[in-house]
Amino acid sequence: MSKRDYYEILGISKTASADEIKKAYRKKAIEYHPDKNPGNKEAEEKFKEAAEAYEVLSDAQKRQRYDQFGHAGVGGAASGGYGGGGMSMDDIFSHFGDIFGGHFGGFGGFGGGSRGGGQRVRRGSDLRVKVKLNLAEIATGVEKKIKVKKYVSCSHCSGSGSANGSQPATCTTCHGSGRVTRVQQTILGQMQTASECPTCGGDGKIIRDKCSHCAGEGIVREDEVISINIPAGVMEGMQLSMNGKGNAARRGGVNGDLLVLIEEEAHPELIRDENDLIYNLLLTVPMAVMGGQVEVPTVDGKVKVTINPGTQPGKVLRLRGKGLPSVNRYGTGDLLVNVGVYIPENLNKDEKAIFEKLSKSENVKPNSSASRDFFNRFRNMFE
Repeated sequence: MSKRDYYEILGISKTASADEIKKAYRKKAIEYHPDKNPGNKEAEEKFKEAAEAYEVLSDAQKRQRYDQFGHAGVGGAASGGYGGGGMSMDDIFSHFGDIFGGHFGGFGGFGGGSRGGGQRVRRGSDLRVKVKLNLAEIATGVEKKIKVKKYVSCSHCSGSGSANGSQPATCTTCHGSGRVTRVQQTILGQMQTASECPTCGGDGKIIRDKCSHCAGEGIVREDEVISINIPAGVMEGMQLSMNGKGNAARRGGVNGDLLVLIEEEAHPELIRDENDLIYNLLLTVPMAVMGGQVEVPTVDGKVKVTINPGTQPGKVLRLRGKGLPSVNRYGTGDLLVNVGVYIPENLNKDEKAIFEKLSKSENVKPNSSASRDFFNRFRNMFE
């Protein structure tokens, strides 16, 4: 998958409209089309790169995730085949062929007709699954194995749909091309359009002796265990894509994708704020006054934190690097400890005597200089 900025690849701004994205992609695809650059590997890679960029930016949801998280938002930072990258030429012609009026090839005077003899490449449908992660798994990344029921290629006919190795017949309507062409007379002259053959559904072939196990479809439903490598730093609502792990296509073609939606389990003590974690620490009055050490939870265990004497409610202690890593590997967040002080509601006789004695001290009276400083700081927080 390309690590270049998708907007840069298409030569557009980040505020480009859908029409501008489409026009920019068409221009790049024409420039680097394999039929125009036969045998040119560099042009072929740029052609795939443009298709990858268009696949993301032409989809409003994918574009939003890309703008927010970069390549990782659409699977770019993940290993194991995530993201829109690794697209084959068949993928591209199958997905985006209609952007050029049906035939991806026949534009600009080159590439006479669609590729592979004009037959449309079928694509299986996508699968969507939800994966729930806890903070510890998010902090380090994790491999999850899930069982999904999906369409796979029929093993009895090898996905052809034909029984006993029989060969399908060539469609007499489209003569094996999978498409039919119609010429219309318009005020601008003759206009030629191509569409899927209604007889064979774009296959170019007619199966006469159908496989009994898949009824000629070439696919059957089975359970499959899939390993998903989830990168560190993902968050609730993020969607990862595993290329080619979706449903198989009917009678051959390109598999769909497996879309993995991330769900995040709530931690019993920590609150997530993007890459930072928040912990609300409640001190006793003696601890806040005299100071000491307390334990606070982190993702990977407890750590000791020193409380300075005279620590005031509302103080925030920052434990650097104790948060979550960025999904784009741009650093690690912090653990923010919000300090509060517990005021007891019920006191016994001895405890009341202690507080009555303290109340006579100038240091704890509301009009003392120390207390005025505290209230001034507290008031400034809200101004």
